[in-house]
Amino acid sequence: MSSNHLEWTDARVIHIYVSSGHDYWGKQGEGRMQHGIQEVSEIECVRDKGLKGDRYFGYRPNFKGQVTFFDMAVVDEVRESFKLKRLPASVFRRNVIVEGMDLRACLGNRFFLQGIEFEGSQECKPCHWMDRAIAPGVQDYLAKQFRGGLRAKVLSTGNLHRNG
Repeated sequence: MSSNHLEWTDARVIHIYVSSGHDYWGKQGEGRMQHGIQEVSEIECVRDKGLKGDRYFGYRPNFKGQVTFFDMAVVDEVRESFKLKRLPASVFRRNVIVEGMDLRACLGNRFFLQGIEFEGSQECKPCHWMDRAIAPGVQDYLAKQFRGGLRAKVLSTGNLHRNG
């Protein structure tokens, strides 16, 4: 990983989501599980563990996806491109929906959001479930131009809150 440190002082956290379980992961060829997703106004980020209350909290040491970030602009693009104006941002199953961050720039770098330090570990790769949960073609759409989001590690403990 790079030693660059990015600070997103003007970024806005639009939504924060957690889920107690997986709906799609490991379910190739099977039906969707129904673990729901809950929106919260604030979440505790715990160093080396993730988001308290989320399915990946403490999942395994050095896990690359302790938190996932997704750009609100991509939510809006999907709504527009697929004519789904009421599509909820929660359907993408990412934790933190942001505005004003270049998620691609965070990949391989440490970055700060609301004073909490993260490290961008890898791009979120959309799976076939995006075509089933949203609309046919969404998986391919998200797989291009870093639209799938960012997986990150939590490097410091603190509370992240919605401010958008």
